[in-house]
Amino acid sequence: MSLQGRRTERLGHQMRVELAELIARQVKDPRIGFATVTRVELSADLQHARVFVSVLGNAEEQKNNLEGLSSAAGFLRHEIGRRLALRRSPELSFILDQGSEAGEKIETLLHEIRKDEDQSVKDKM
Repeated sequence: MSLQGRRTERLGHQMRVELAELIARQVKDPRIGFATVTRVELSADLQHARVFVSVLGNAEEQKNNLEGLSSAAGFLRHEIGRRLALRRSPELSFILDQGSEAGEKIETLLHEIRKDEDQSVKDKM
């Protein structure tokens, strides 16, 4: 991995930690419920950051959370720049991370398959 790649990765990790704390403790928007920052992807020039968040709730609650986070993006950008001593803070774009939901669906399907297999074994006895 190149030096620039490691720096981008390290900065992304630091941003994820700081954003998680800021969202949990500083952002007071009532639309934002339980949102977890799962990862931050930075552009090569460090001007843009895609912030992936996992949000509990139905589709409407997830949409409200993303709207609240987008509304707080200016404040969060300013605080990230201050906390990480960046000359220029990246623009923040919040994206719903579907990974945890997909994992839950797969787990549910595997559980159903195991249950069906156990039932078919019992029926054969």
